[in-house]
Amino acid sequence: MSKLFKSKWIRIPAVFFIAIFCLIGLFFTATYLGIKLKLTNDSGAIDVNNRYFQEIKDKYNQAYKLDTSAVEQEKYEALQRILLLNQFHPKNAQYILNAYLESDNEIETLRMLDAVDLELKENKTYQRELTALNRKFNQNKSYKNTSVFEWMNISEWQDFKIAVAKDKKIIDSVAQVTGVEARLIVSCLVGEQIRLFNSKREIYKKWIGPMKVLSVETQFSFGVTGIKELTAQKIEKYLKEPNCVYYLGPEYEHLLDFKTGDPATERMDRLKDYRNHFYSYMYAAVFLKQMKMQWQRAGFPIDNRPEILATLFNVGFPQSKPKKDPLVGGSTIKIYDKPHTFGAIAYQFYYSGELFDLFPFEKTKFDFQEQSIDSVHEVN
Repeated sequence: MSKLFKSKWIRIPAVFFIAIFCLIGLFFTATYLGIKLKLTNDSGAIDVNNRYFQEIKDKYNQAYKLDTSAVEQEKYEALQRILLLNQFHPKNAQYILNAYLESDNEIETLRMLDAVDLELKENKTYQRELTALNRKFNQNKSYKNTSVFEWMNISEWQDFKIAVAKDKKIIDSVAQVTGVEARLIVSCLVGEQIRLFNSKREIYKKWIGPMKVLSVETQFSFGVTGIKELTAQKIEKYLKEPNCVYYLGPEYEHLLDFKTGDPATERMDRLKDYRNHFYSYMYAAVFLKQMKMQWQRAGFPIDNRPEILATLFNVGFPQSKPKKDPLVGGSTIKIYDKPHTFGAIAYQFYYSGELFDLFPFEKTKFDFQEQSIDSVHEVN
């Protein structure tokens, strides 16, 4: 056997095969040890945009899932961003638009656009345009749930709407009796109540806000519409003076007749009534109609000027001087330190659309559907 291995033709191949088997054995042994010791595990690499991907996940998991009312905003945003992309990469814009039209899925479309934005992060022109577009979207979102009339965004306004809804039946009855549009009456009520809400914060916090009721004034002005005693007396007086510029006609003469022999006490009881605001609205409506008649007789009709009628309601009879170009104004009311005039507040409410389901426009603001004056005491 030893002689056999001395032959080089046998020895060299044998050594070669033994070496091969040793190397194979070493390889498998090393592989086994590498696996057992987890030396072969690939640790991988963290994508440089990992934070971006996380932000996108959070964005769509929170903002878009919670804000289900933003569908129209999402459509607008998707289409605007597709138009922007079309200026730089029309082919990709077409792909995304086709996907959107086929899927009708704004969220996935926006995510497609986010993927593009990531790829174009080094394109300064595109990023500048995108930043401007995003600024516009954010402004739209911040305004989405608020009124353009800032004072209608305060908590007091929400309470007022609940409170005045409770008086709808009474206000409508006064409107029918006097022929003065209910929305016009409420326009004057708005200025008076918002002024009280804003100036009597402690009373508001303690009573008005929690109970959702209108404030009844009991000192210099009275009732929910803030009628002064002297003004109330003049309103009553002018109803019975046929030669007066404020005269409404014989059918209105007995509208505010008293039932007792003590007019002063009865008048105050009417206006200060916490439970029934009928006469607060009645005096306000009659005053508005008397103003309408005065200006109409002077040749300067203000039937379609709620801001002027409200201004006159606020300043009273002495300031009512018919002329071609009347001024809007009245008391300055500060709502969270921002000044507004009584007339402007009434105007903004009247044309705001707020409470329109309760107090819509009539065909005319006066004499739209009068009923018998005899029904006034039945309503009260």
